[in-house]
This record gives sequence, structure tokens and C-alpha cells, in this order.
Amino acid sequence: MSYYSREVYFTSDIDLVYADREALDTALKGIGFEKEGRYWVHEELKMAIEAPASSLPEQDSPLEVVELGEGLECSIIGIEDLVMDRLNAFKHWKSEIDGEMVELLIRRYRNDLDWSYLEKKAIRPENDTLSEILALKKKVGL
Repeated sequence: MSYYSREVYFTSDIDLVYADREALDTALKGIGFEKEGRYWVHEELKMAIEAPASSLPEQDSPLEVVELGEGLECSIIGIEDLVMDRLNAFKHWKSEIDGEMVELLIRRYRNDLDWSYLEKKAIRPENDTLSEILALKKKVGL
């Protein structure tokens, strides 16, 4: 969320998707993180990492590739899946801050969003957010 909101919103943790749980655990432990429940915490850095999944839920989920310099890059969740995640939190769990974040993202990225992908995801029973997506689309003049 911090990346797409241009640091208007800071999350309290970093969520990772990993290919090899054992290698991830070894790497995090090796750089000073300690396992506390579902999080890896680094007290000195005041940072928490959660690695809830070994893969994204769908193979067709768009990813954003961020260049980190020196030949390094990082893949992060695509904006559309982030919008859907926050919209679900707003609608189903009544999280007002997530509703605000959805509006911020929709306004900022309205011309870059894959609206057909969003609408396709919104009609799924687990999301049930098509009316909200269409209302947001109208709200930003599309």
C-alpha cells in the first residue's frame, strides 16, 4: 500500500510471498529477525514481516516489477488486486481506512487500472463488489 499511495499510507508490516519457506526462514533469521507468532520481527529496525502464502492466489494476477538498482528487482502485488483487497476489507469488515485507501488508489490510477480485470474479479462470490467498482468508476468520471 505504501508503494502505490506514494507513502500517504504506511503499513505496519511487509507481506511476502515466498517460493521456499525454509530458505525464507533461514534468511530472515540470518539477518536478525526473530519469529513471533505469524510475524518475523526485527526489534532494532522496528520492522515486521509476514509471509502468509507461498504463491499468489491466481496465476493471472498482474504484478508490478520495481527496479531496486544494481540489477535487483522486486515483484509486488498489482494495483488491481490491491484495490480489490482493500475494497473487500471496506465492504465486508467495515474498515473505513481501507475505503479511503481505495478512493485514493482509484483517483490516482484511474487511467492505468485494468477495469475489465477489476470487474471480472468483483463479480466473484467471494468479492461481491461489482456495484462498488462501478460506483467508483463513475465517481472518477469513467
